[in-house]
Amino acid sequence: MMSLTGSTFLYNPVIGVSRSYTQRRVGVPGVLVVSAANSSSSNGRPGERNATVLLETTLKEMRDAAPTSDVDSKTTVGGGVEDVYGEDSATEEHSMTPWTVSVASGYSLLRDPHHNKGLAFSEKERDSHYLRGLLPPVVVNQDLQVKKLMNCIRNYQVPLQKYMAMMDYQEHNERLYYKLLIENVEELLPIVYTPTVGEACQKYGSILGRPQGLFISLKEKGKILEVLKNWPEKKIQVIVVTDGERILGLGDLGCQGMGIPVGKLSLYTALGGIRPSACLPVTIDVGTNNEDLLNDEFYIGLRRRRATGQEYAELLHEFMCAVKQNYGEKVLIQFEDFANHNAFDLLAKYGATHLVFNDDIQGTASVVLAGVMAALKLVGGTLADQKFLFLGAGEAGTGIAELIALEISKQTETPVEETRKNIFLLDTKGLIVKSRLESLQSFKKPWAHEHEPIRELVDAVKAIKPTVLIGSSGVGRTFTKDVVETMASLNEKPVIFALSNPTSRSECTAKEAYTWSKGRAIYASGSPFDPVEYNGKIYAPGQANNAYIFPGFGLGLIISGAIRVHDDMLLAASEALAEEVTQENFDKGLIFPPFTNIRKISAHIAARVAAKAYELGLATRLPQPQDLVAYAESCMYSPNYRNYRSRTIWVGFLPTFGQQVKT
Repeated sequence: MMSLTGSTFLYNPVIGVSRSYTQRRVGVPGVLVVSAANSSSSNGRPGERNATVLLETTLKEMRDAAPTSDVDSKTTVGGGVEDVYGEDSATEEHSMTPWTVSVASGYSLLRDPHHNKGLAFSEKERDSHYLRGLLPPVVVNQDLQVKKLMNCIRNYQVPLQKYMAMMDYQEHNERLYYKLLIENVEELLPIVYTPTVGEACQKYGSILGRPQGLFISLKEKGKILEVLKNWPEKKIQVIVVTDGERILGLGDLGCQGMGIPVGKLSLYTALGGIRPSACLPVTIDVGTNNEDLLNDEFYIGLRRRRATGQEYAELLHEFMCAVKQNYGEKVLIQFEDFANHNAFDLLAKYGATHLVFNDDIQGTASVVLAGVMAALKLVGGTLADQKFLFLGAGEAGTGIAELIALEISKQTETPVEETRKNIFLLDTKGLIVKSRLESLQSFKKPWAHEHEPIRELVDAVKAIKPTVLIGSSGVGRTFTKDVVETMASLNEKPVIFALSNPTSRSECTAKEAYTWSKGRAIYASGSPFDPVEYNGKIYAPGQANNAYIFPGFGLGLIISGAIRVHDDMLLAASEALAEEVTQENFDKGLIFPPFTNIRKISAHIAARVAAKAYELGLATRLPQPQDLVAYAESCMYSPNYRNYRSRTIWVGFLPTFGQQVKT
């Protein structure tokens, strides 16, 4: 029983009264209607959404609570329709109250992406949820909807058009969007993420529809906690945040980098099973140094140069503290596409106090390590037997190098300082050597070896004689014909990873790698390439895509209730992914498994990460489940439609608002 004296409530039986709108007491009868649209299969798991039950007051009562205007409230407008909100009498100078009545039925239900099923609403649901006449008469199932949308997607010739169509589906029918993505992951992954997402970010100001995620700018300094509370979902488990300074290999895209957190979190749901309502994309807008954007009339961010130093650090610190205060210690914060000078500092600063993960440093490292470990099945030998040369010594390059050194140290029980000696890095100024130590950034210093200076990549290949060549430079076509042919002359099966994104920034194409190595290269790239035919044989290039790792990694942290990320968890994820490559995959030249089984793969990765969290004493979800793989699968979000049941209670006419209402 609840009293409605003087107030109107939105009521959810799960969480209680969610918001109160104070109104004047009215002396005329009114009608209150309670309408519920519940999931009949809700079981409290992370993959399920709580039912929405809202209490609606009459429009007259809300009209009476709205500010009065100079025009009599009984005045009618064209067609004899009463202007109950005072909208028609308002002007640009005359403020009005933006009243919204939300009910999980009727017209608004069709515009609620969380519950909309489109033509899949059954005849019974159309009757009970006031949908008659709002939909064509045909009833179709979700599978047919997926088939129809895939036909539409395939009719678009331009990848950006496909991206925009996918975003439109996500905004209108959430479950259908994720079912579409899950069942067609290999075809749609390049659309919702790299490489197409790069172009989408470049044009984000022009293509932006309904804003997704939170935009936190310098204007919000001092009130970030309030901004976080504006987000409608309260039980957040994963936040992906960027400041837009280094989007893929495209550089500073400022506020328009929001496409990256949105895309990453779509994959957290589709590939890792994290429910959409638990995911929060965030862009920290501190300005941009991109002159083209500053001069673009459609740019959506702050029109100022980037904040640095104390101003930048204070905003980020306020954000990190507010997240922990609002969502607790177990929310995963994934840093995405920060520039080198901030990425390493943020990871070091908050790694001991928050559950943080940098996908560019740690996620890339984990997936590449898995690829190298799998490639050894074709090359032979151990990880310690290999010699590595990196082109690029930024976040990705040094992150990969360090994780490889840690894995070798683990396998050989050798100090990591020793295992680094067979790993060489080349940056824009040449090979990183001891003679350059004073001028090096701190994250490069561990890789300064005793060696003569070398400027050109091909000369470094000849001198060092690497078995594995890894590119993370962000500069396209740097693995030239001379470089690849030299690698092939030194190794029977040279391992060549061209990791830079998007496709235009790849160090070499799959076709170039196979052709110049005479079909002997073991090749993987960051962006996808089509199979290559060489001398009558088909070669299937691998894609060292972070999507293999971070969805399952995040799921493992969540199901274990981990409070910190440890390097051993990254090694566990790499080992789990490498084990998923089958002999059938190897026979096709693949060193990564196909994405068709990615949710199964993510469950296995999650189980290994969770097991490591329990082993290290970093897990808080006790007791530990006996079968972590089965538990991970059981926690995964399912995009299949739910059957809605209806419950309508007519309370009757109330002489005053002081009546007691039974529900």
